[in-house]
Order: sequence, then structure tokens, then C-alpha cells
Amino acid sequence: MNPHAKLITITSLVLGTIITTSSNHWAMAWTGLEINTLAIIPMIAKSHHPRAIEATIKYFLVQATASATILFSSMINAWTSGQWDITQLTNPTSILLLTTAIATKLGLTPFHFWFPEVLQGSSLITALLLSTAMKLPPIAILTLTSNSLNPYLLTLMATASTALGGWTGLNQTQIRKIMAFSSISHLGWMTIIIIYNPKLTTLAFLLYTLLTTTIFLSLNTSNTTKLSTLLTSWTKTPMLNATLMLTLLSLAGLPPFTGFLPKWLIIQELIKQEMTPTALIIALLSLLSLFFYLRLTYFSSITLPPNPTNQAKHWFTNKHINTLIATLTALSTLLLPLSPLILTMP
Repeated sequence: MNPHAKLITITSLVLGTIITTSSNHWAMAWTGLEINTLAIIPMIAKSHHPRAIEATIKYFLVQATASATILFSSMINAWTSGQWDITQLTNPTSILLLTTAIATKLGLTPFHFWFPEVLQGSSLITALLLSTAMKLPPIAILTLTSNSLNPYLLTLMATASTALGGWTGLNQTQIRKIMAFSSISHLGWMTIIIIYNPKLTTLAFLLYTLLTTTIFLSLNTSNTTKLSTLLTSWTKTPMLNATLMLTLLSLAGLPPFTGFLPKWLIIQELIKQEMTPTALIIALLSLLSLFFYLRLTYFSSITLPPNPTNQAKHWFTNKHINTLIATLTALSTLLLPLSPLILTMP
């Protein structure tokens, strides 16, 4: 991509996110979402591969439909209440339409169908942006309107997302699709607690962004996109694969790694809200996603493939040490001792 085009695209992406997260008017929030959508589309289509073009069209159609639904929802609410304040969502039809639109933008069940296909057609860096940065504006809108949303509908969608994200990812061999279903499962954890404690949703999203960034950058360094190449990538970057294994365990939510912290706090908050059965259900459903995390962990560990492969093995490729990946890996695995400090925050 041309450097000037890349600068304009990244600037537009940041600008759209800032406009949406800082706005209090529905029209401005919709404008920021549209800028975000238009900024990420050239990044998806830049490889000019038929699969990338297909992913671009799917992403554009889904996001345009969701944005139009958000605008329609805000217009109905303004028609009945006479104001455009995001936090003053009172009309039941507007609440239902907004929940549907935000779920479509995030990829929550049952509006998840587009997300794995779009991620599979994108490059690893673009898939990272789709999994992290593009989720921030919809989550910000969901947080601002959390007091008006239907808790039963959100709980149902969150539980279904946790179940589907774990169940559908079991038979995948493409790592980008596995990370897509991982994102759907984690979004279920974030959504289920947003009405009762939005700060926990923000914490879970930040830690998920940290872990996912570490994994995608590690995969991009070793140029690994599927399980068969992950089996032999340890010959090129053995230390990076070892740290990738720890980061995957952290993303699975296993103690004593950082990824255990948001799940621990979310389950604790659900129990405080007298939602113990719901906490038990999503904790058991997260065991489904644990399986494919453990499979990725096993494949990334230093083990020989069971059958001969046609791929060349490059022993100890001389690559410079990436300080960013090393720092992110340390944060992704060692932040759990900060939990007492987080628990004391207001």
C-alpha cells in the first residue's frame, strides 16, 4: 500500500474511533462508525486476492446494514422522545434495533456469520485490527446505552456467543478462523457483565486486546496462518513459539496468567448479582474454547509433526529480537499479581 494511502487510512481509523467514543449525539457516533468502516475496507482489499475481495464485500454490506440500523434506531428514539442523546434511549423499538445493530457490528451470536469469513480473507495485521480496534467503537456505544438495554436479551446473546465460539472453533484448522471464534467467545464474557459493571467490560476488552495483539504479532513474525505450518514454525523461531504457547494459555483464561483475571472478576460480579447459575453456565461453556486453545498450545510447543511434510525447515533463522513482542508477551502472562490493586480501584 502507498505510504500516503496508509497514513490516510490509519489516521481515518483513529479519527473515527475517537469521534464515536467521545460523542454524545447519535449523528456524531454514526459518523465515526462510518469513517471507521471506510478506513478499514482498503486494508482488507489491498492484497487483490479473490478471497480478500469477497471478505471486503461481506464486511461492507454487513457494516453498512448495521450502521443504517443504528441511525434508524436513533431516529425512532428522537421521534418519540425529542432528543438525540445517546444515554437517553427510552423507546423499546429503538432499544431492540440498537441491540441488534451493535451485536451485528461486534459479531455476537446470532449475528456472527460474517466475522470468521472476513478474518480468513484478511492479512494477519488487518485481522488484528478487525479483532481489536474495530470492536472499540461498538463497545463504547454499548457501554453508554447499557442502562437502557434489556438484561435478559444481552445475557441470552452472551451465553450463546460463549457456547458457539467454543463449539464452532473445535474443528477449525485455519488460525485466523480459530481467533475469530475466540473473539466471539470473549465478546460473550464482555457483554454479559456490561449492564452490571461496565468497568469490568472495559478491563476485559483491554486485556483481550493485549493478548490478541501479542498472538497476532507472533504469528505474523513467523508467517503462520494454519495449524500445519504452526507445527513446523518452531524450527524457525523456537523462543517465539515457546512464548506464544504461554500467551495462548493466558488467552484461554488459565491461572496464573493474565487472562484469568477478567474471567475471575466477571464470575465474582455475576455471583454478587445473584446470577450464580449464569456464571456456572458460561464457566462450563468456556471449557469448549479451552480445547482448541490447548490444541494450538500443543502445536506451538516444540514437537515434531506426526507425518512428513513438504515444507522446508529452517533451523534457527537469524531474526532480530522484537522488543515490542517481548514486552507484550511479558504483560500478557505476568499481570495477574496486579489483581489486588485493580480490586481496590473505585
